[in-house]
Amino acid sequence: MMIVDLDLAWRVEEACLNAWPSPRQILVEGYLLRAAGGRSKRQNSVNPMRGSGAPEPAIAAARALYRSLGQRPIFRVPAIAPQMEPLLGHGDYAVVDETCTLYRPLDGVPDALDPSVTVATAPGADWLALRDAVNQADAAAAQVFRDTVAALMLPRVFSSTAAEGGIGAIAFGVLDRGLLVIESVATPAPLRGRGHARRAVGALLRWSRAQGAEAACLQVVAENTPARSLYRSLGFERELYRYHYRVGPEPD
Repeated sequence: MMIVDLDLAWRVEEACLNAWPSPRQILVEGYLLRAAGGRSKRQNSVNPMRGSGAPEPAIAAARALYRSLGQRPIFRVPAIAPQMEPLLGHGDYAVVDETCTLYRPLDGVPDALDPSVTVATAPGADWLALRDAVNQADAAAAQVFRDTVAALMLPRVFSSTAAEGGIGAIAFGVLDRGLLVIESVATPAPLRGRGHARRAVGALLRWSRAQGAEAACLQVVAENTPARSLYRSLGFERELYRYHYRVGPEPD
């Protein structure tokens, strides 16, 4: 896929990394190696940075480091920096989770508040419990997410919609230099299709616009047709680039 605006793509890429930090990460030969634990591949993978050079030293170092941590090696390969792909394509590295990076300007976002949505600067216990349940998070994965929230350095808000008996949907957004990054949109299965996620995301768009943001972005698995339909209806019609993971075998 042709990258129309490489500078914008890298700005979005960096904002998405900042909005989903790994509490444990290091730079290896110009590549960001993340090892948070839990199930998130984004937080447990090698990521090329803007201007990263030849990948061979980083790949070799990452393999050794992940082995020492007892983790399988995972490499995230964005279309804007595909240089790791030829080196990983001939080994035991499976391609998984092709993901779209979507973008929309915030022009036209309505100013009116939605009284059915609560917006807070920190996630409440009910918010966290719903996310844990939807993601089927065990204790370790639940703690990784809490550590991720604690590691955020940028302005952020957490939205939730009211539903009979509890929360209808959740989401959170992080503001990075005028760009809103949307994360962790989740709705319990019995409540899907009722507009809860739309309202939760809409509240984030309104909040960021009030803070002076100019645009919003998010990343969604390409095969997640319902989510992509939702985001398209919310104005995320522009795809900037895609990425996928190369996942190695579990350590011996």
